[in-house]
Amino acid sequence: MDAASRPAVVIDNGTGYTKMGFAGNVEPCFIIPTVVAVNDSFLNQSRSSGKGNWQAQYSAGVMADLDFVIGEDALSRSRSSSTYNLSYPINHGQVENWDTMERFWQQCLFNYLRCDPEDHYFLLTESPLTAPENREYTGEIMFETFNVPGLYIAVQPVLALAAGYTTSKCEMTGVVVDVGDGATHIVPVADGYVIGSSIKSVPITGKDVTLFVQQLLKERGENIPPEDSFEVARKVKETYCYTCSDIVKEYNKHDKEPAKYIKQWNGVKPKTGAPYTCDIGYERFLGPELYFCGNLKIFFHPEIYNSDFTTPLPVVIDKCIQSAPIDTRRALYKAKHSAVWRVDHVQGFP
Repeated sequence: MDAASRPAVVIDNGTGYTKMGFAGNVEPCFIIPTVVAVNDSFLNQSRSSGKGNWQAQYSAGVMADLDFVIGEDALSRSRSSSTYNLSYPINHGQVENWDTMERFWQQCLFNYLRCDPEDHYFLLTESPLTAPENREYTGEIMFETFNVPGLYIAVQPVLALAAGYTTSKCEMTGVVVDVGDGATHIVPVADGYVIGSSIKSVPITGKDVTLFVQQLLKERGENIPPEDSFEVARKVKETYCYTCSDIVKEYNKHDKEPAKYIKQWNGVKPKTGAPYTCDIGYERFLGPELYFCGNLKIFFHPEIYNSDFTTPLPVVIDKCIQSAPIDTRRALYKAKHSAVWRVDHVQGFP
């Protein structure tokens, strides 16, 4: 069978998470953190041997799988062993380390999806405002390293807009609020084409929510190992957090029935292996408070969180539409999905 008869491989690389699977599936096959861990002993050996490029040494068959791990395995290795260094190849939606990114894709294809890249077409995603050079680097890696038969690189908000339509008639016109783990963009799309000159950015991201939850747990004095606090905050955000309609009522509910609303987090200290527990209380609704909860809305009143950015989200969206070409503004304002939200840590494809 040729590549056209097989489902295309879809990989959505985000700052916080990578979602991968095959075209036609309702959900991704795997959702893993976009992080890698490299063994320090291998790096030191590379430096002592006078060879600077560890990626070239891997290509020669020197690096073993245990020297380079990705996703949750990388996080667990770094917590349990001091010989592994974490590296995040994508920062603020842009690839910063192409050698690491190439190896990351290799692990995704052969260790997770277990497919031959020469037998499938590929759909990759990129963040808005990505430089053309980055797209060229991506194509170079995919065609020269993996020998893929075909490649399409789509902008993430456009895919989110397409996924937001439930009817067969997809006009592909609207404004997408793309809230990622490392970048937030307001992107106008007209007939499936991004209006690049009108894209606006907001310096509040999903990672800020994680840091806020981490700060709340730390201030309350919970017994969490420092090296594990960020990952605990991230898992608390994804597992227990929810939005509420009235923050005062939510405080009262937790105070009246703490046993009903306070959750227990059970963990193991990575260094000693000793178990520990901590209470998850107000963080459950104060974390999403950074987004759009109750009367305290960080996107709608950003001055309470960031004194350098005080423009409310509705004003940013209005400026975004007003800066678009005049013949597209009416369609953007009246678009049925004129406020499509794409949140990076939602468990699904864009």
